[in-house]
Amino acid sequence: MPRRPLDEYRAKRDPARTREPVPPPDAPLPQGEGRTFVIQEHHARALHWDLRLERDGVLVSWAVPKGLPQEPGTNHLAVHTEDHPMEYATFEGDIPAGEYGGGHMAVWDRGTYETVKWSDREVQVVLHGERVQGRYVLFRTRGRGRSGGSGDGGGRGDDERSWMVHRMDPPTRPDWTPLPDLVRPMAAVAGELPPDDDAWAYEMKWDGVRAVAYVDGGRVRLMSRNDLDVTRSYPEIAGLGEQLGSTQAVLDGELVTFDARGAPDFGRLQQRMHVADPAVARRLAQTVPVAYLVFDVLHLDGRATLDLPYDDRRALLDGLGLAGRSWQTPPSFDGPGSAVLAASRENGLEGVLAKKRRSPYRPGRRSPDWVKVKHVRMQEVVLVGWKPGKGARAETLGSLVLGVPDDDGAMRPAGSVGTGFTRRTLDDLLRRLTPLATSSSPFTVRLPAADTRDVHWVRPELVGEVAFTEWTSDGRLRHPSWRGLRPDKSPADVVVEGA
Repeated sequence: MPRRPLDEYRAKRDPARTREPVPPPDAPLPQGEGRTFVIQEHHARALHWDLRLERDGVLVSWAVPKGLPQEPGTNHLAVHTEDHPMEYATFEGDIPAGEYGGGHMAVWDRGTYETVKWSDREVQVVLHGERVQGRYVLFRTRGRGRSGGSGDGGGRGDDERSWMVHRMDPPTRPDWTPLPDLVRPMAAVAGELPPDDDAWAYEMKWDGVRAVAYVDGGRVRLMSRNDLDVTRSYPEIAGLGEQLGSTQAVLDGELVTFDARGAPDFGRLQQRMHVADPAVARRLAQTVPVAYLVFDVLHLDGRATLDLPYDDRRALLDGLGLAGRSWQTPPSFDGPGSAVLAASRENGLEGVLAKKRRSPYRPGRRSPDWVKVKHVRMQEVVLVGWKPGKGARAETLGSLVLGVPDDDGAMRPAGSVGTGFTRRTLDDLLRRLTPLATSSSPFTVRLPAADTRDVHWVRPELVGEVAFTEWTSDGRLRHPSWRGLRPDKSPADVVVEGA
């Protein structure tokens, strides 16, 4: 017995359990103009978009994991699925968990289309919607089979379902630009509170690590300051892409962990910063959760925002309404700066960032348009050697020899640090430093014999951070205390702060 249109659709759905329209088998197919299209945002097991084109009384359907491409020259995967009834063009709501396609379905765009070409292997259409306008082509990638609209039900294999979708004409907006692959974060200079409050906005300074998030097609890619992809280390941030849905964005923010009192805990964050195994990262996300605190937007839906003033970028960011279990947009304050700084101290925070309201975003640059004001002085340092421990530390290292690059890039001594370590931290540092062993000092100046006695020199590749009280007259850190490694920084990123 030949299969009827929509048999495959009906076979996958129980009308008693789902609100989706399920017409009876003997219902006649509606006869219309054949020009309706709809795109639905489908928060199923994996976020995707469903493109549906009216053809012969049904909606011929493709699931597009990243949505329709906005720029020509880019192919997106499109999976040919079963035909849907015409009533589905207006369907919105929740498909129950456990049912086929379980999750929330919403109409993302709807309109009419023109057919340029429709064959078993290629479909060319011009879409006229509220959010999407333009000429697209869907084409089979391999195998042979039928892509027409009457629907012959089951029996279709993976070869027949594998399609791609491609935009054929330029974007409709003349100022449209593609999502960039890499935007290096802007950095602040250390300093004091600005005297003219009206020209500045104030944000809390979070004790974490910087990360730029690239969100496209509901997927998030996290990049560190030293251009490393750290996405797999922080799986809980993936939900940010689900919330943004089809919104394309580049966001700047800080990855932070909090202690039991709700204060940032850089020591706890160390447990997450070196994890590359996705399974381990998922387990740690349950016990040492990380939050992504977003404070800037660098690109939004085809528009570069770098040249916009801080206030304008902040308004765009606030308009996104980012709020979730593992991501937030912390507030920006008008001042006075002294009151914001006092509030940061009361809440156990590191300090504040003052940002000039009219300033653009300067990728990869350390700019006086952003000023960081800290309660405790901190300095990034390069690890250049270590000394063996004594007593209880006899089997591990006792102190780290530190350096900082000068303006010419030459390494100069910054003293040593022997406090602030746990035994676990000491053992981990020794494991990381041992393969970097070298026979010579990286310093161009000659050090006193007491400073070099028993030192095991290492190649200057690892960066760490210490808290300290002040710089001595000979350029050493006074009373430094170890805070942790900074795998998001390279030695070239280290600058002397407030010397």
